[in-house]
Amino acid sequence: MEKKKIPIGQLHPLTQIQYQTEDFFKNLGFSVVEEDEISNEFYNFDALNIPPDHPARDEMDTFYLSDGRVLRAHTSAGQVKYLEKHQPPFRIIVPGRCYRNERTDSTHDWQFHQFECLVVDKDIRIAHFKAILEAFFGAMFGEKTQMRLRPGFFPFVEPGFEVDIRRSPKDRWLEMGGAGMVHPEVFKNAKVDPEVWKGFAWGFGLERIAMIKWGIDDIRLFHSGDLRFLRQF
Repeated sequence: MEKKKIPIGQLHPLTQIQYQTEDFFKNLGFSVVEEDEISNEFYNFDALNIPPDHPARDEMDTFYLSDGRVLRAHTSAGQVKYLEKHQPPFRIIVPGRCYRNERTDSTHDWQFHQFECLVVDKDIRIAHFKAILEAFFGAMFGEKTQMRLRPGFFPFVEPGFEVDIRRSPKDRWLEMGGAGMVHPEVFKNAKVDPEVWKGFAWGFGLERIAMIKWGIDDIRLFHSGDLRFLRQF
């Protein structure tokens, strides 16, 4: 009797992207850190210099639990917590799932994955994070990938930048996310002297990276459970 072949599974495309991202940064000497998906208002908002009247604090944007804690809206929620427990210098990335109370469509979902980057040392400049990002995008999307920085406002960085890429000069620019130099107030909230230590940070969506890498046009496919979609990877 012929033995029936048992189909072998494979890693989810988002897991593949996360592992590729982790491998790249590990090779540069970064540590990979895990943080809780449940946070509180201090680490999710206050510690990141987000003002009390900011719309992101509304229940229309953030998931609040019955005990007053929140489902983290971004991996940045772990920045000050890590700074409080570890003496600089250090360089880390924090991959993980985030949650925002928003309508689901082809480019937005109420749950998504980010990877946070945080580098702190005594002589950190914009040129450092620009060089690392260019190398990362080149490794992920190909050597011809171009990157540009546009001025952007985020309460937890100063100066802040919107980061765009395109895979060739003929392609249109695609927004990747926000980045910048760690705001002095964030350092102060973690009891770290901003006169001594400098740093940069960013938070990019892993779904966004996967969609650009593989030409996927609907973010909802990642969590659909459709095997026809998953078997392509």
